[in-house]
Amino acid sequence: MTRQIVSVVGGKDAASASTYDSTNPARTSEVVAQVGLADAATFATACRTAKEAQREWAKVPAPVRGRVIASIGRLVEANAESLARLVTEEIGKPYKEALGEVREIVDTCDFFLGEGRRLYGQTVPSEMPDKNLFTFRMPVGVAAVITAGNFPVAVPSWYLVPALLCGNAVVWKPAEYAAASAHALFRLFAAAGLPDGVLNVVFADGAATFAGLEQALGEGSVQKVGFTGSSEVGRKIGELTGRHLQSACLELGGKNPIVVMPDADLDLAVEGALFAGFGTAGQRCTSLGTVIVHESVHDEFLELFARAVRNAKIGDPMGDVLAGPLLDAKFAERFEEFLTWIEPHHRVVSGATGRITEGSPHHEFTGEGGLFYHPVVVAGVRADDRIFLEETFGPLVGVTAFQTMDEALELANRPGYGLSSSIYTTDPASAFRFREGISAGMVSVNNSTSGAEAHLPFGGNGKSGNGSRQSGVWVLDQFTRWQAMNWDHSGRLQKAQMDVADITPDLDFRLA
Repeated sequence: MTRQIVSVVGGKDAASASTYDSTNPARTSEVVAQVGLADAATFATACRTAKEAQREWAKVPAPVRGRVIASIGRLVEANAESLARLVTEEIGKPYKEALGEVREIVDTCDFFLGEGRRLYGQTVPSEMPDKNLFTFRMPVGVAAVITAGNFPVAVPSWYLVPALLCGNAVVWKPAEYAAASAHALFRLFAAAGLPDGVLNVVFADGAATFAGLEQALGEGSVQKVGFTGSSEVGRKIGELTGRHLQSACLELGGKNPIVVMPDADLDLAVEGALFAGFGTAGQRCTSLGTVIVHESVHDEFLELFARAVRNAKIGDPMGDVLAGPLLDAKFAERFEEFLTWIEPHHRVVSGATGRITEGSPHHEFTGEGGLFYHPVVVAGVRADDRIFLEETFGPLVGVTAFQTMDEALELANRPGYGLSSSIYTTDPASAFRFREGISAGMVSVNNSTSGAEAHLPFGGNGKSGNGSRQSGVWVLDQFTRWQAMNWDHSGRLQKAQMDVADITPDLDFRLA
């Protein structure tokens, strides 16, 4: 029986303006959920509802809010397999990866459950007697969170968990094509005892969401926006929030490089590039964009990499496969456009391109009736190629060569993104020189470009974001505002920088 899903505002189902069928991309004839899409007015209403609920939620002591986060973690853990199966069914992510994604929610909760007792401020010494200075972390108010569907439950938790812990209320707009997974996660959060209106979920298309957000910002019912998605949309959201003197938390796209040095373990580099480039069918913001290989090992690496890609298992995401289908029909259409960027001077070394069919088979393919595409490796990529400069969201990786570290860094930074990066080397000097020169917010040494941990900052620079960070203690700065307090108990008005004791030194003193 097809699931029927609608928005939930203030603990109640909200009206829908239209419907959307969320389908299984591994078997596109299967409808996972029929989703009721809200209009802009419903989004704005949800923000007003959250504003009212936030006042009381902020009064709940932070350690108690931490216990709610602990309960969310235990509930997710107890429902891990069911939630992971739903993620696999709805977006085609291999089940093993989906289980890892659900584990990431648990890790996030485990980290933040104690932060309710560590939302520390400081006691600061004053320059005047009988005066004390303090700082406090205060919740921002209402956070509007808009997330993509490639990580339909883990990435939202990076926003929802710290935002709620810090005393904020949230209006969450997930991707329509991952609505069933999002609704399931919402239900788990609600079961932890969150008061109605503290967390609201609104399903809407992009236009309605943007219009509703614009209205809510104008009404003053949103104080923070979190967005995970494309650089193009992130720029528009950044412009919108900037008009209201707000800075959005933006986690955007990437063109993530792997640099392979002459001394690299090539088998390890191939394994890392395979997972980085084609895990989740290349549909991560941290997916590999281009492998930049030293000319002395370029041909050997390319041969090993191409062979690994040709032999990679693609198919039914419930099986033991490297990748399943693309997320949704719109991503399949876009990926086919990316394939047109392959130019005559390029060389496809991985075999066929395009959709996997009976007439265009792939090695040990186990899928049927889904949005399955051949993994593609393109050699001979140049620094001015579109395929080199722009994000190609899907199973497509370019390969190019370099001679010096300076050249490698110039190539790695040239696209202007700055999310994730990796270098394969056994030389510590090369690793640290790469770290110093790369523009990315995240650097791996002898590891994939993909993979986050709950206690490290996650985020990018340039086209990949505005410098905001998620995860770890660093995300607390996104969902709190610092408040300074001075308490003068001298009984008189002491003027800063004026009524300050002065001890006069003898600066002309010299040792005999």
